[in-house]
Amino acid sequence: MNEFALPRGIKVFERGWLSANNILFWSNDDVSIVDTGYVAHQEQTLSLVKKALKAEGLSKLDKIVNTHLHSDHCGGNAILANNFQSSIYVPANEFSTVYNWDENLLSFKNLGQHCPTFQCHHSLEPGKRILLGSYMWEVLAAPGHDPHSVLLYQEDHQLLISADALWEDGFGAIFPELDGEDGFEEVARTLDLIDQLKIKLVIPGHGKLFTDIKTSLAKARSRLDYLATDKARNARHAAKVLLKFRLLEWQSLELHLVHEWIKETPLMKAIAKELNQSINQLAEWLPPALTKAGGAKIDQNILINLD
Repeated sequence: MNEFALPRGIKVFERGWLSANNILFWSNDDVSIVDTGYVAHQEQTLSLVKKALKAEGLSKLDKIVNTHLHSDHCGGNAILANNFQSSIYVPANEFSTVYNWDENLLSFKNLGQHCPTFQCHHSLEPGKRILLGSYMWEVLAAPGHDPHSVLLYQEDHQLLISADALWEDGFGAIFPELDGEDGFEEVARTLDLIDQLKIKLVIPGHGKLFTDIKTSLAKARSRLDYLATDKARNARHAAKVLLKFRLLEWQSLELHLVHEWIKETPLMKAIAKELNQSINQLAEWLPPALTKAGGAKIDQNILINLD
């Protein structure tokens, strides 16, 4: 899965871009997983977990922990909890939203995505610590990509679970800016927080593990400057990210159905407004824009994914 030596009792499942990476922890006292992938991959997630547990002679999964509640990080919650009767931990500011399953406040409907309903049992409080396997991890607030996202930091081994706050070559789309929230400054503060930590190894939400934190932070700050100097640029980028994500699941879809999905997705309407376009204009612009960026092709009125 990766070339880096992790402490005993930690295994990373590097998944790709439709499903976030999953991190499994185990000891005699606790078995936990951080983030569970997208619903379209839920059976694969369950299989990966079962196989890893069997290899260690284990049959339980005590905790499911979500760094944030985008669908690619929590889509496997329900199937894992149903199989293992696990307790689910979510960021503190979203606990009541999940507990009451408020579709208007959860991100899934707004982003045009899906996530099976699940129950939550505990909250992740920034500044507090949580046991994952053999190790205590500090919970740190990391708003920006998502206003309620958290980082998990293991000081003794200098490990950081960065979710979508920092990847080797960037970070997740800054969606809060499109909902009228201050996403750019939040991303900057989160990057500054990461820069203050002593880190030997980062386990990101997507992509491979990495050790050159200074270079990744420099790339992230450059990317932030590029997006923050032009809100329309950020909006166009977010629109392409949202469509590419769904296309990873669809693989191919007739253009008229793609247009329907764009028109029905609430955040796309906010993006159209930011770009001073009608939603119909955005729906016509976006598929060709994604093809121009190399993420898809159009053949006989069908939008086809390109990896």
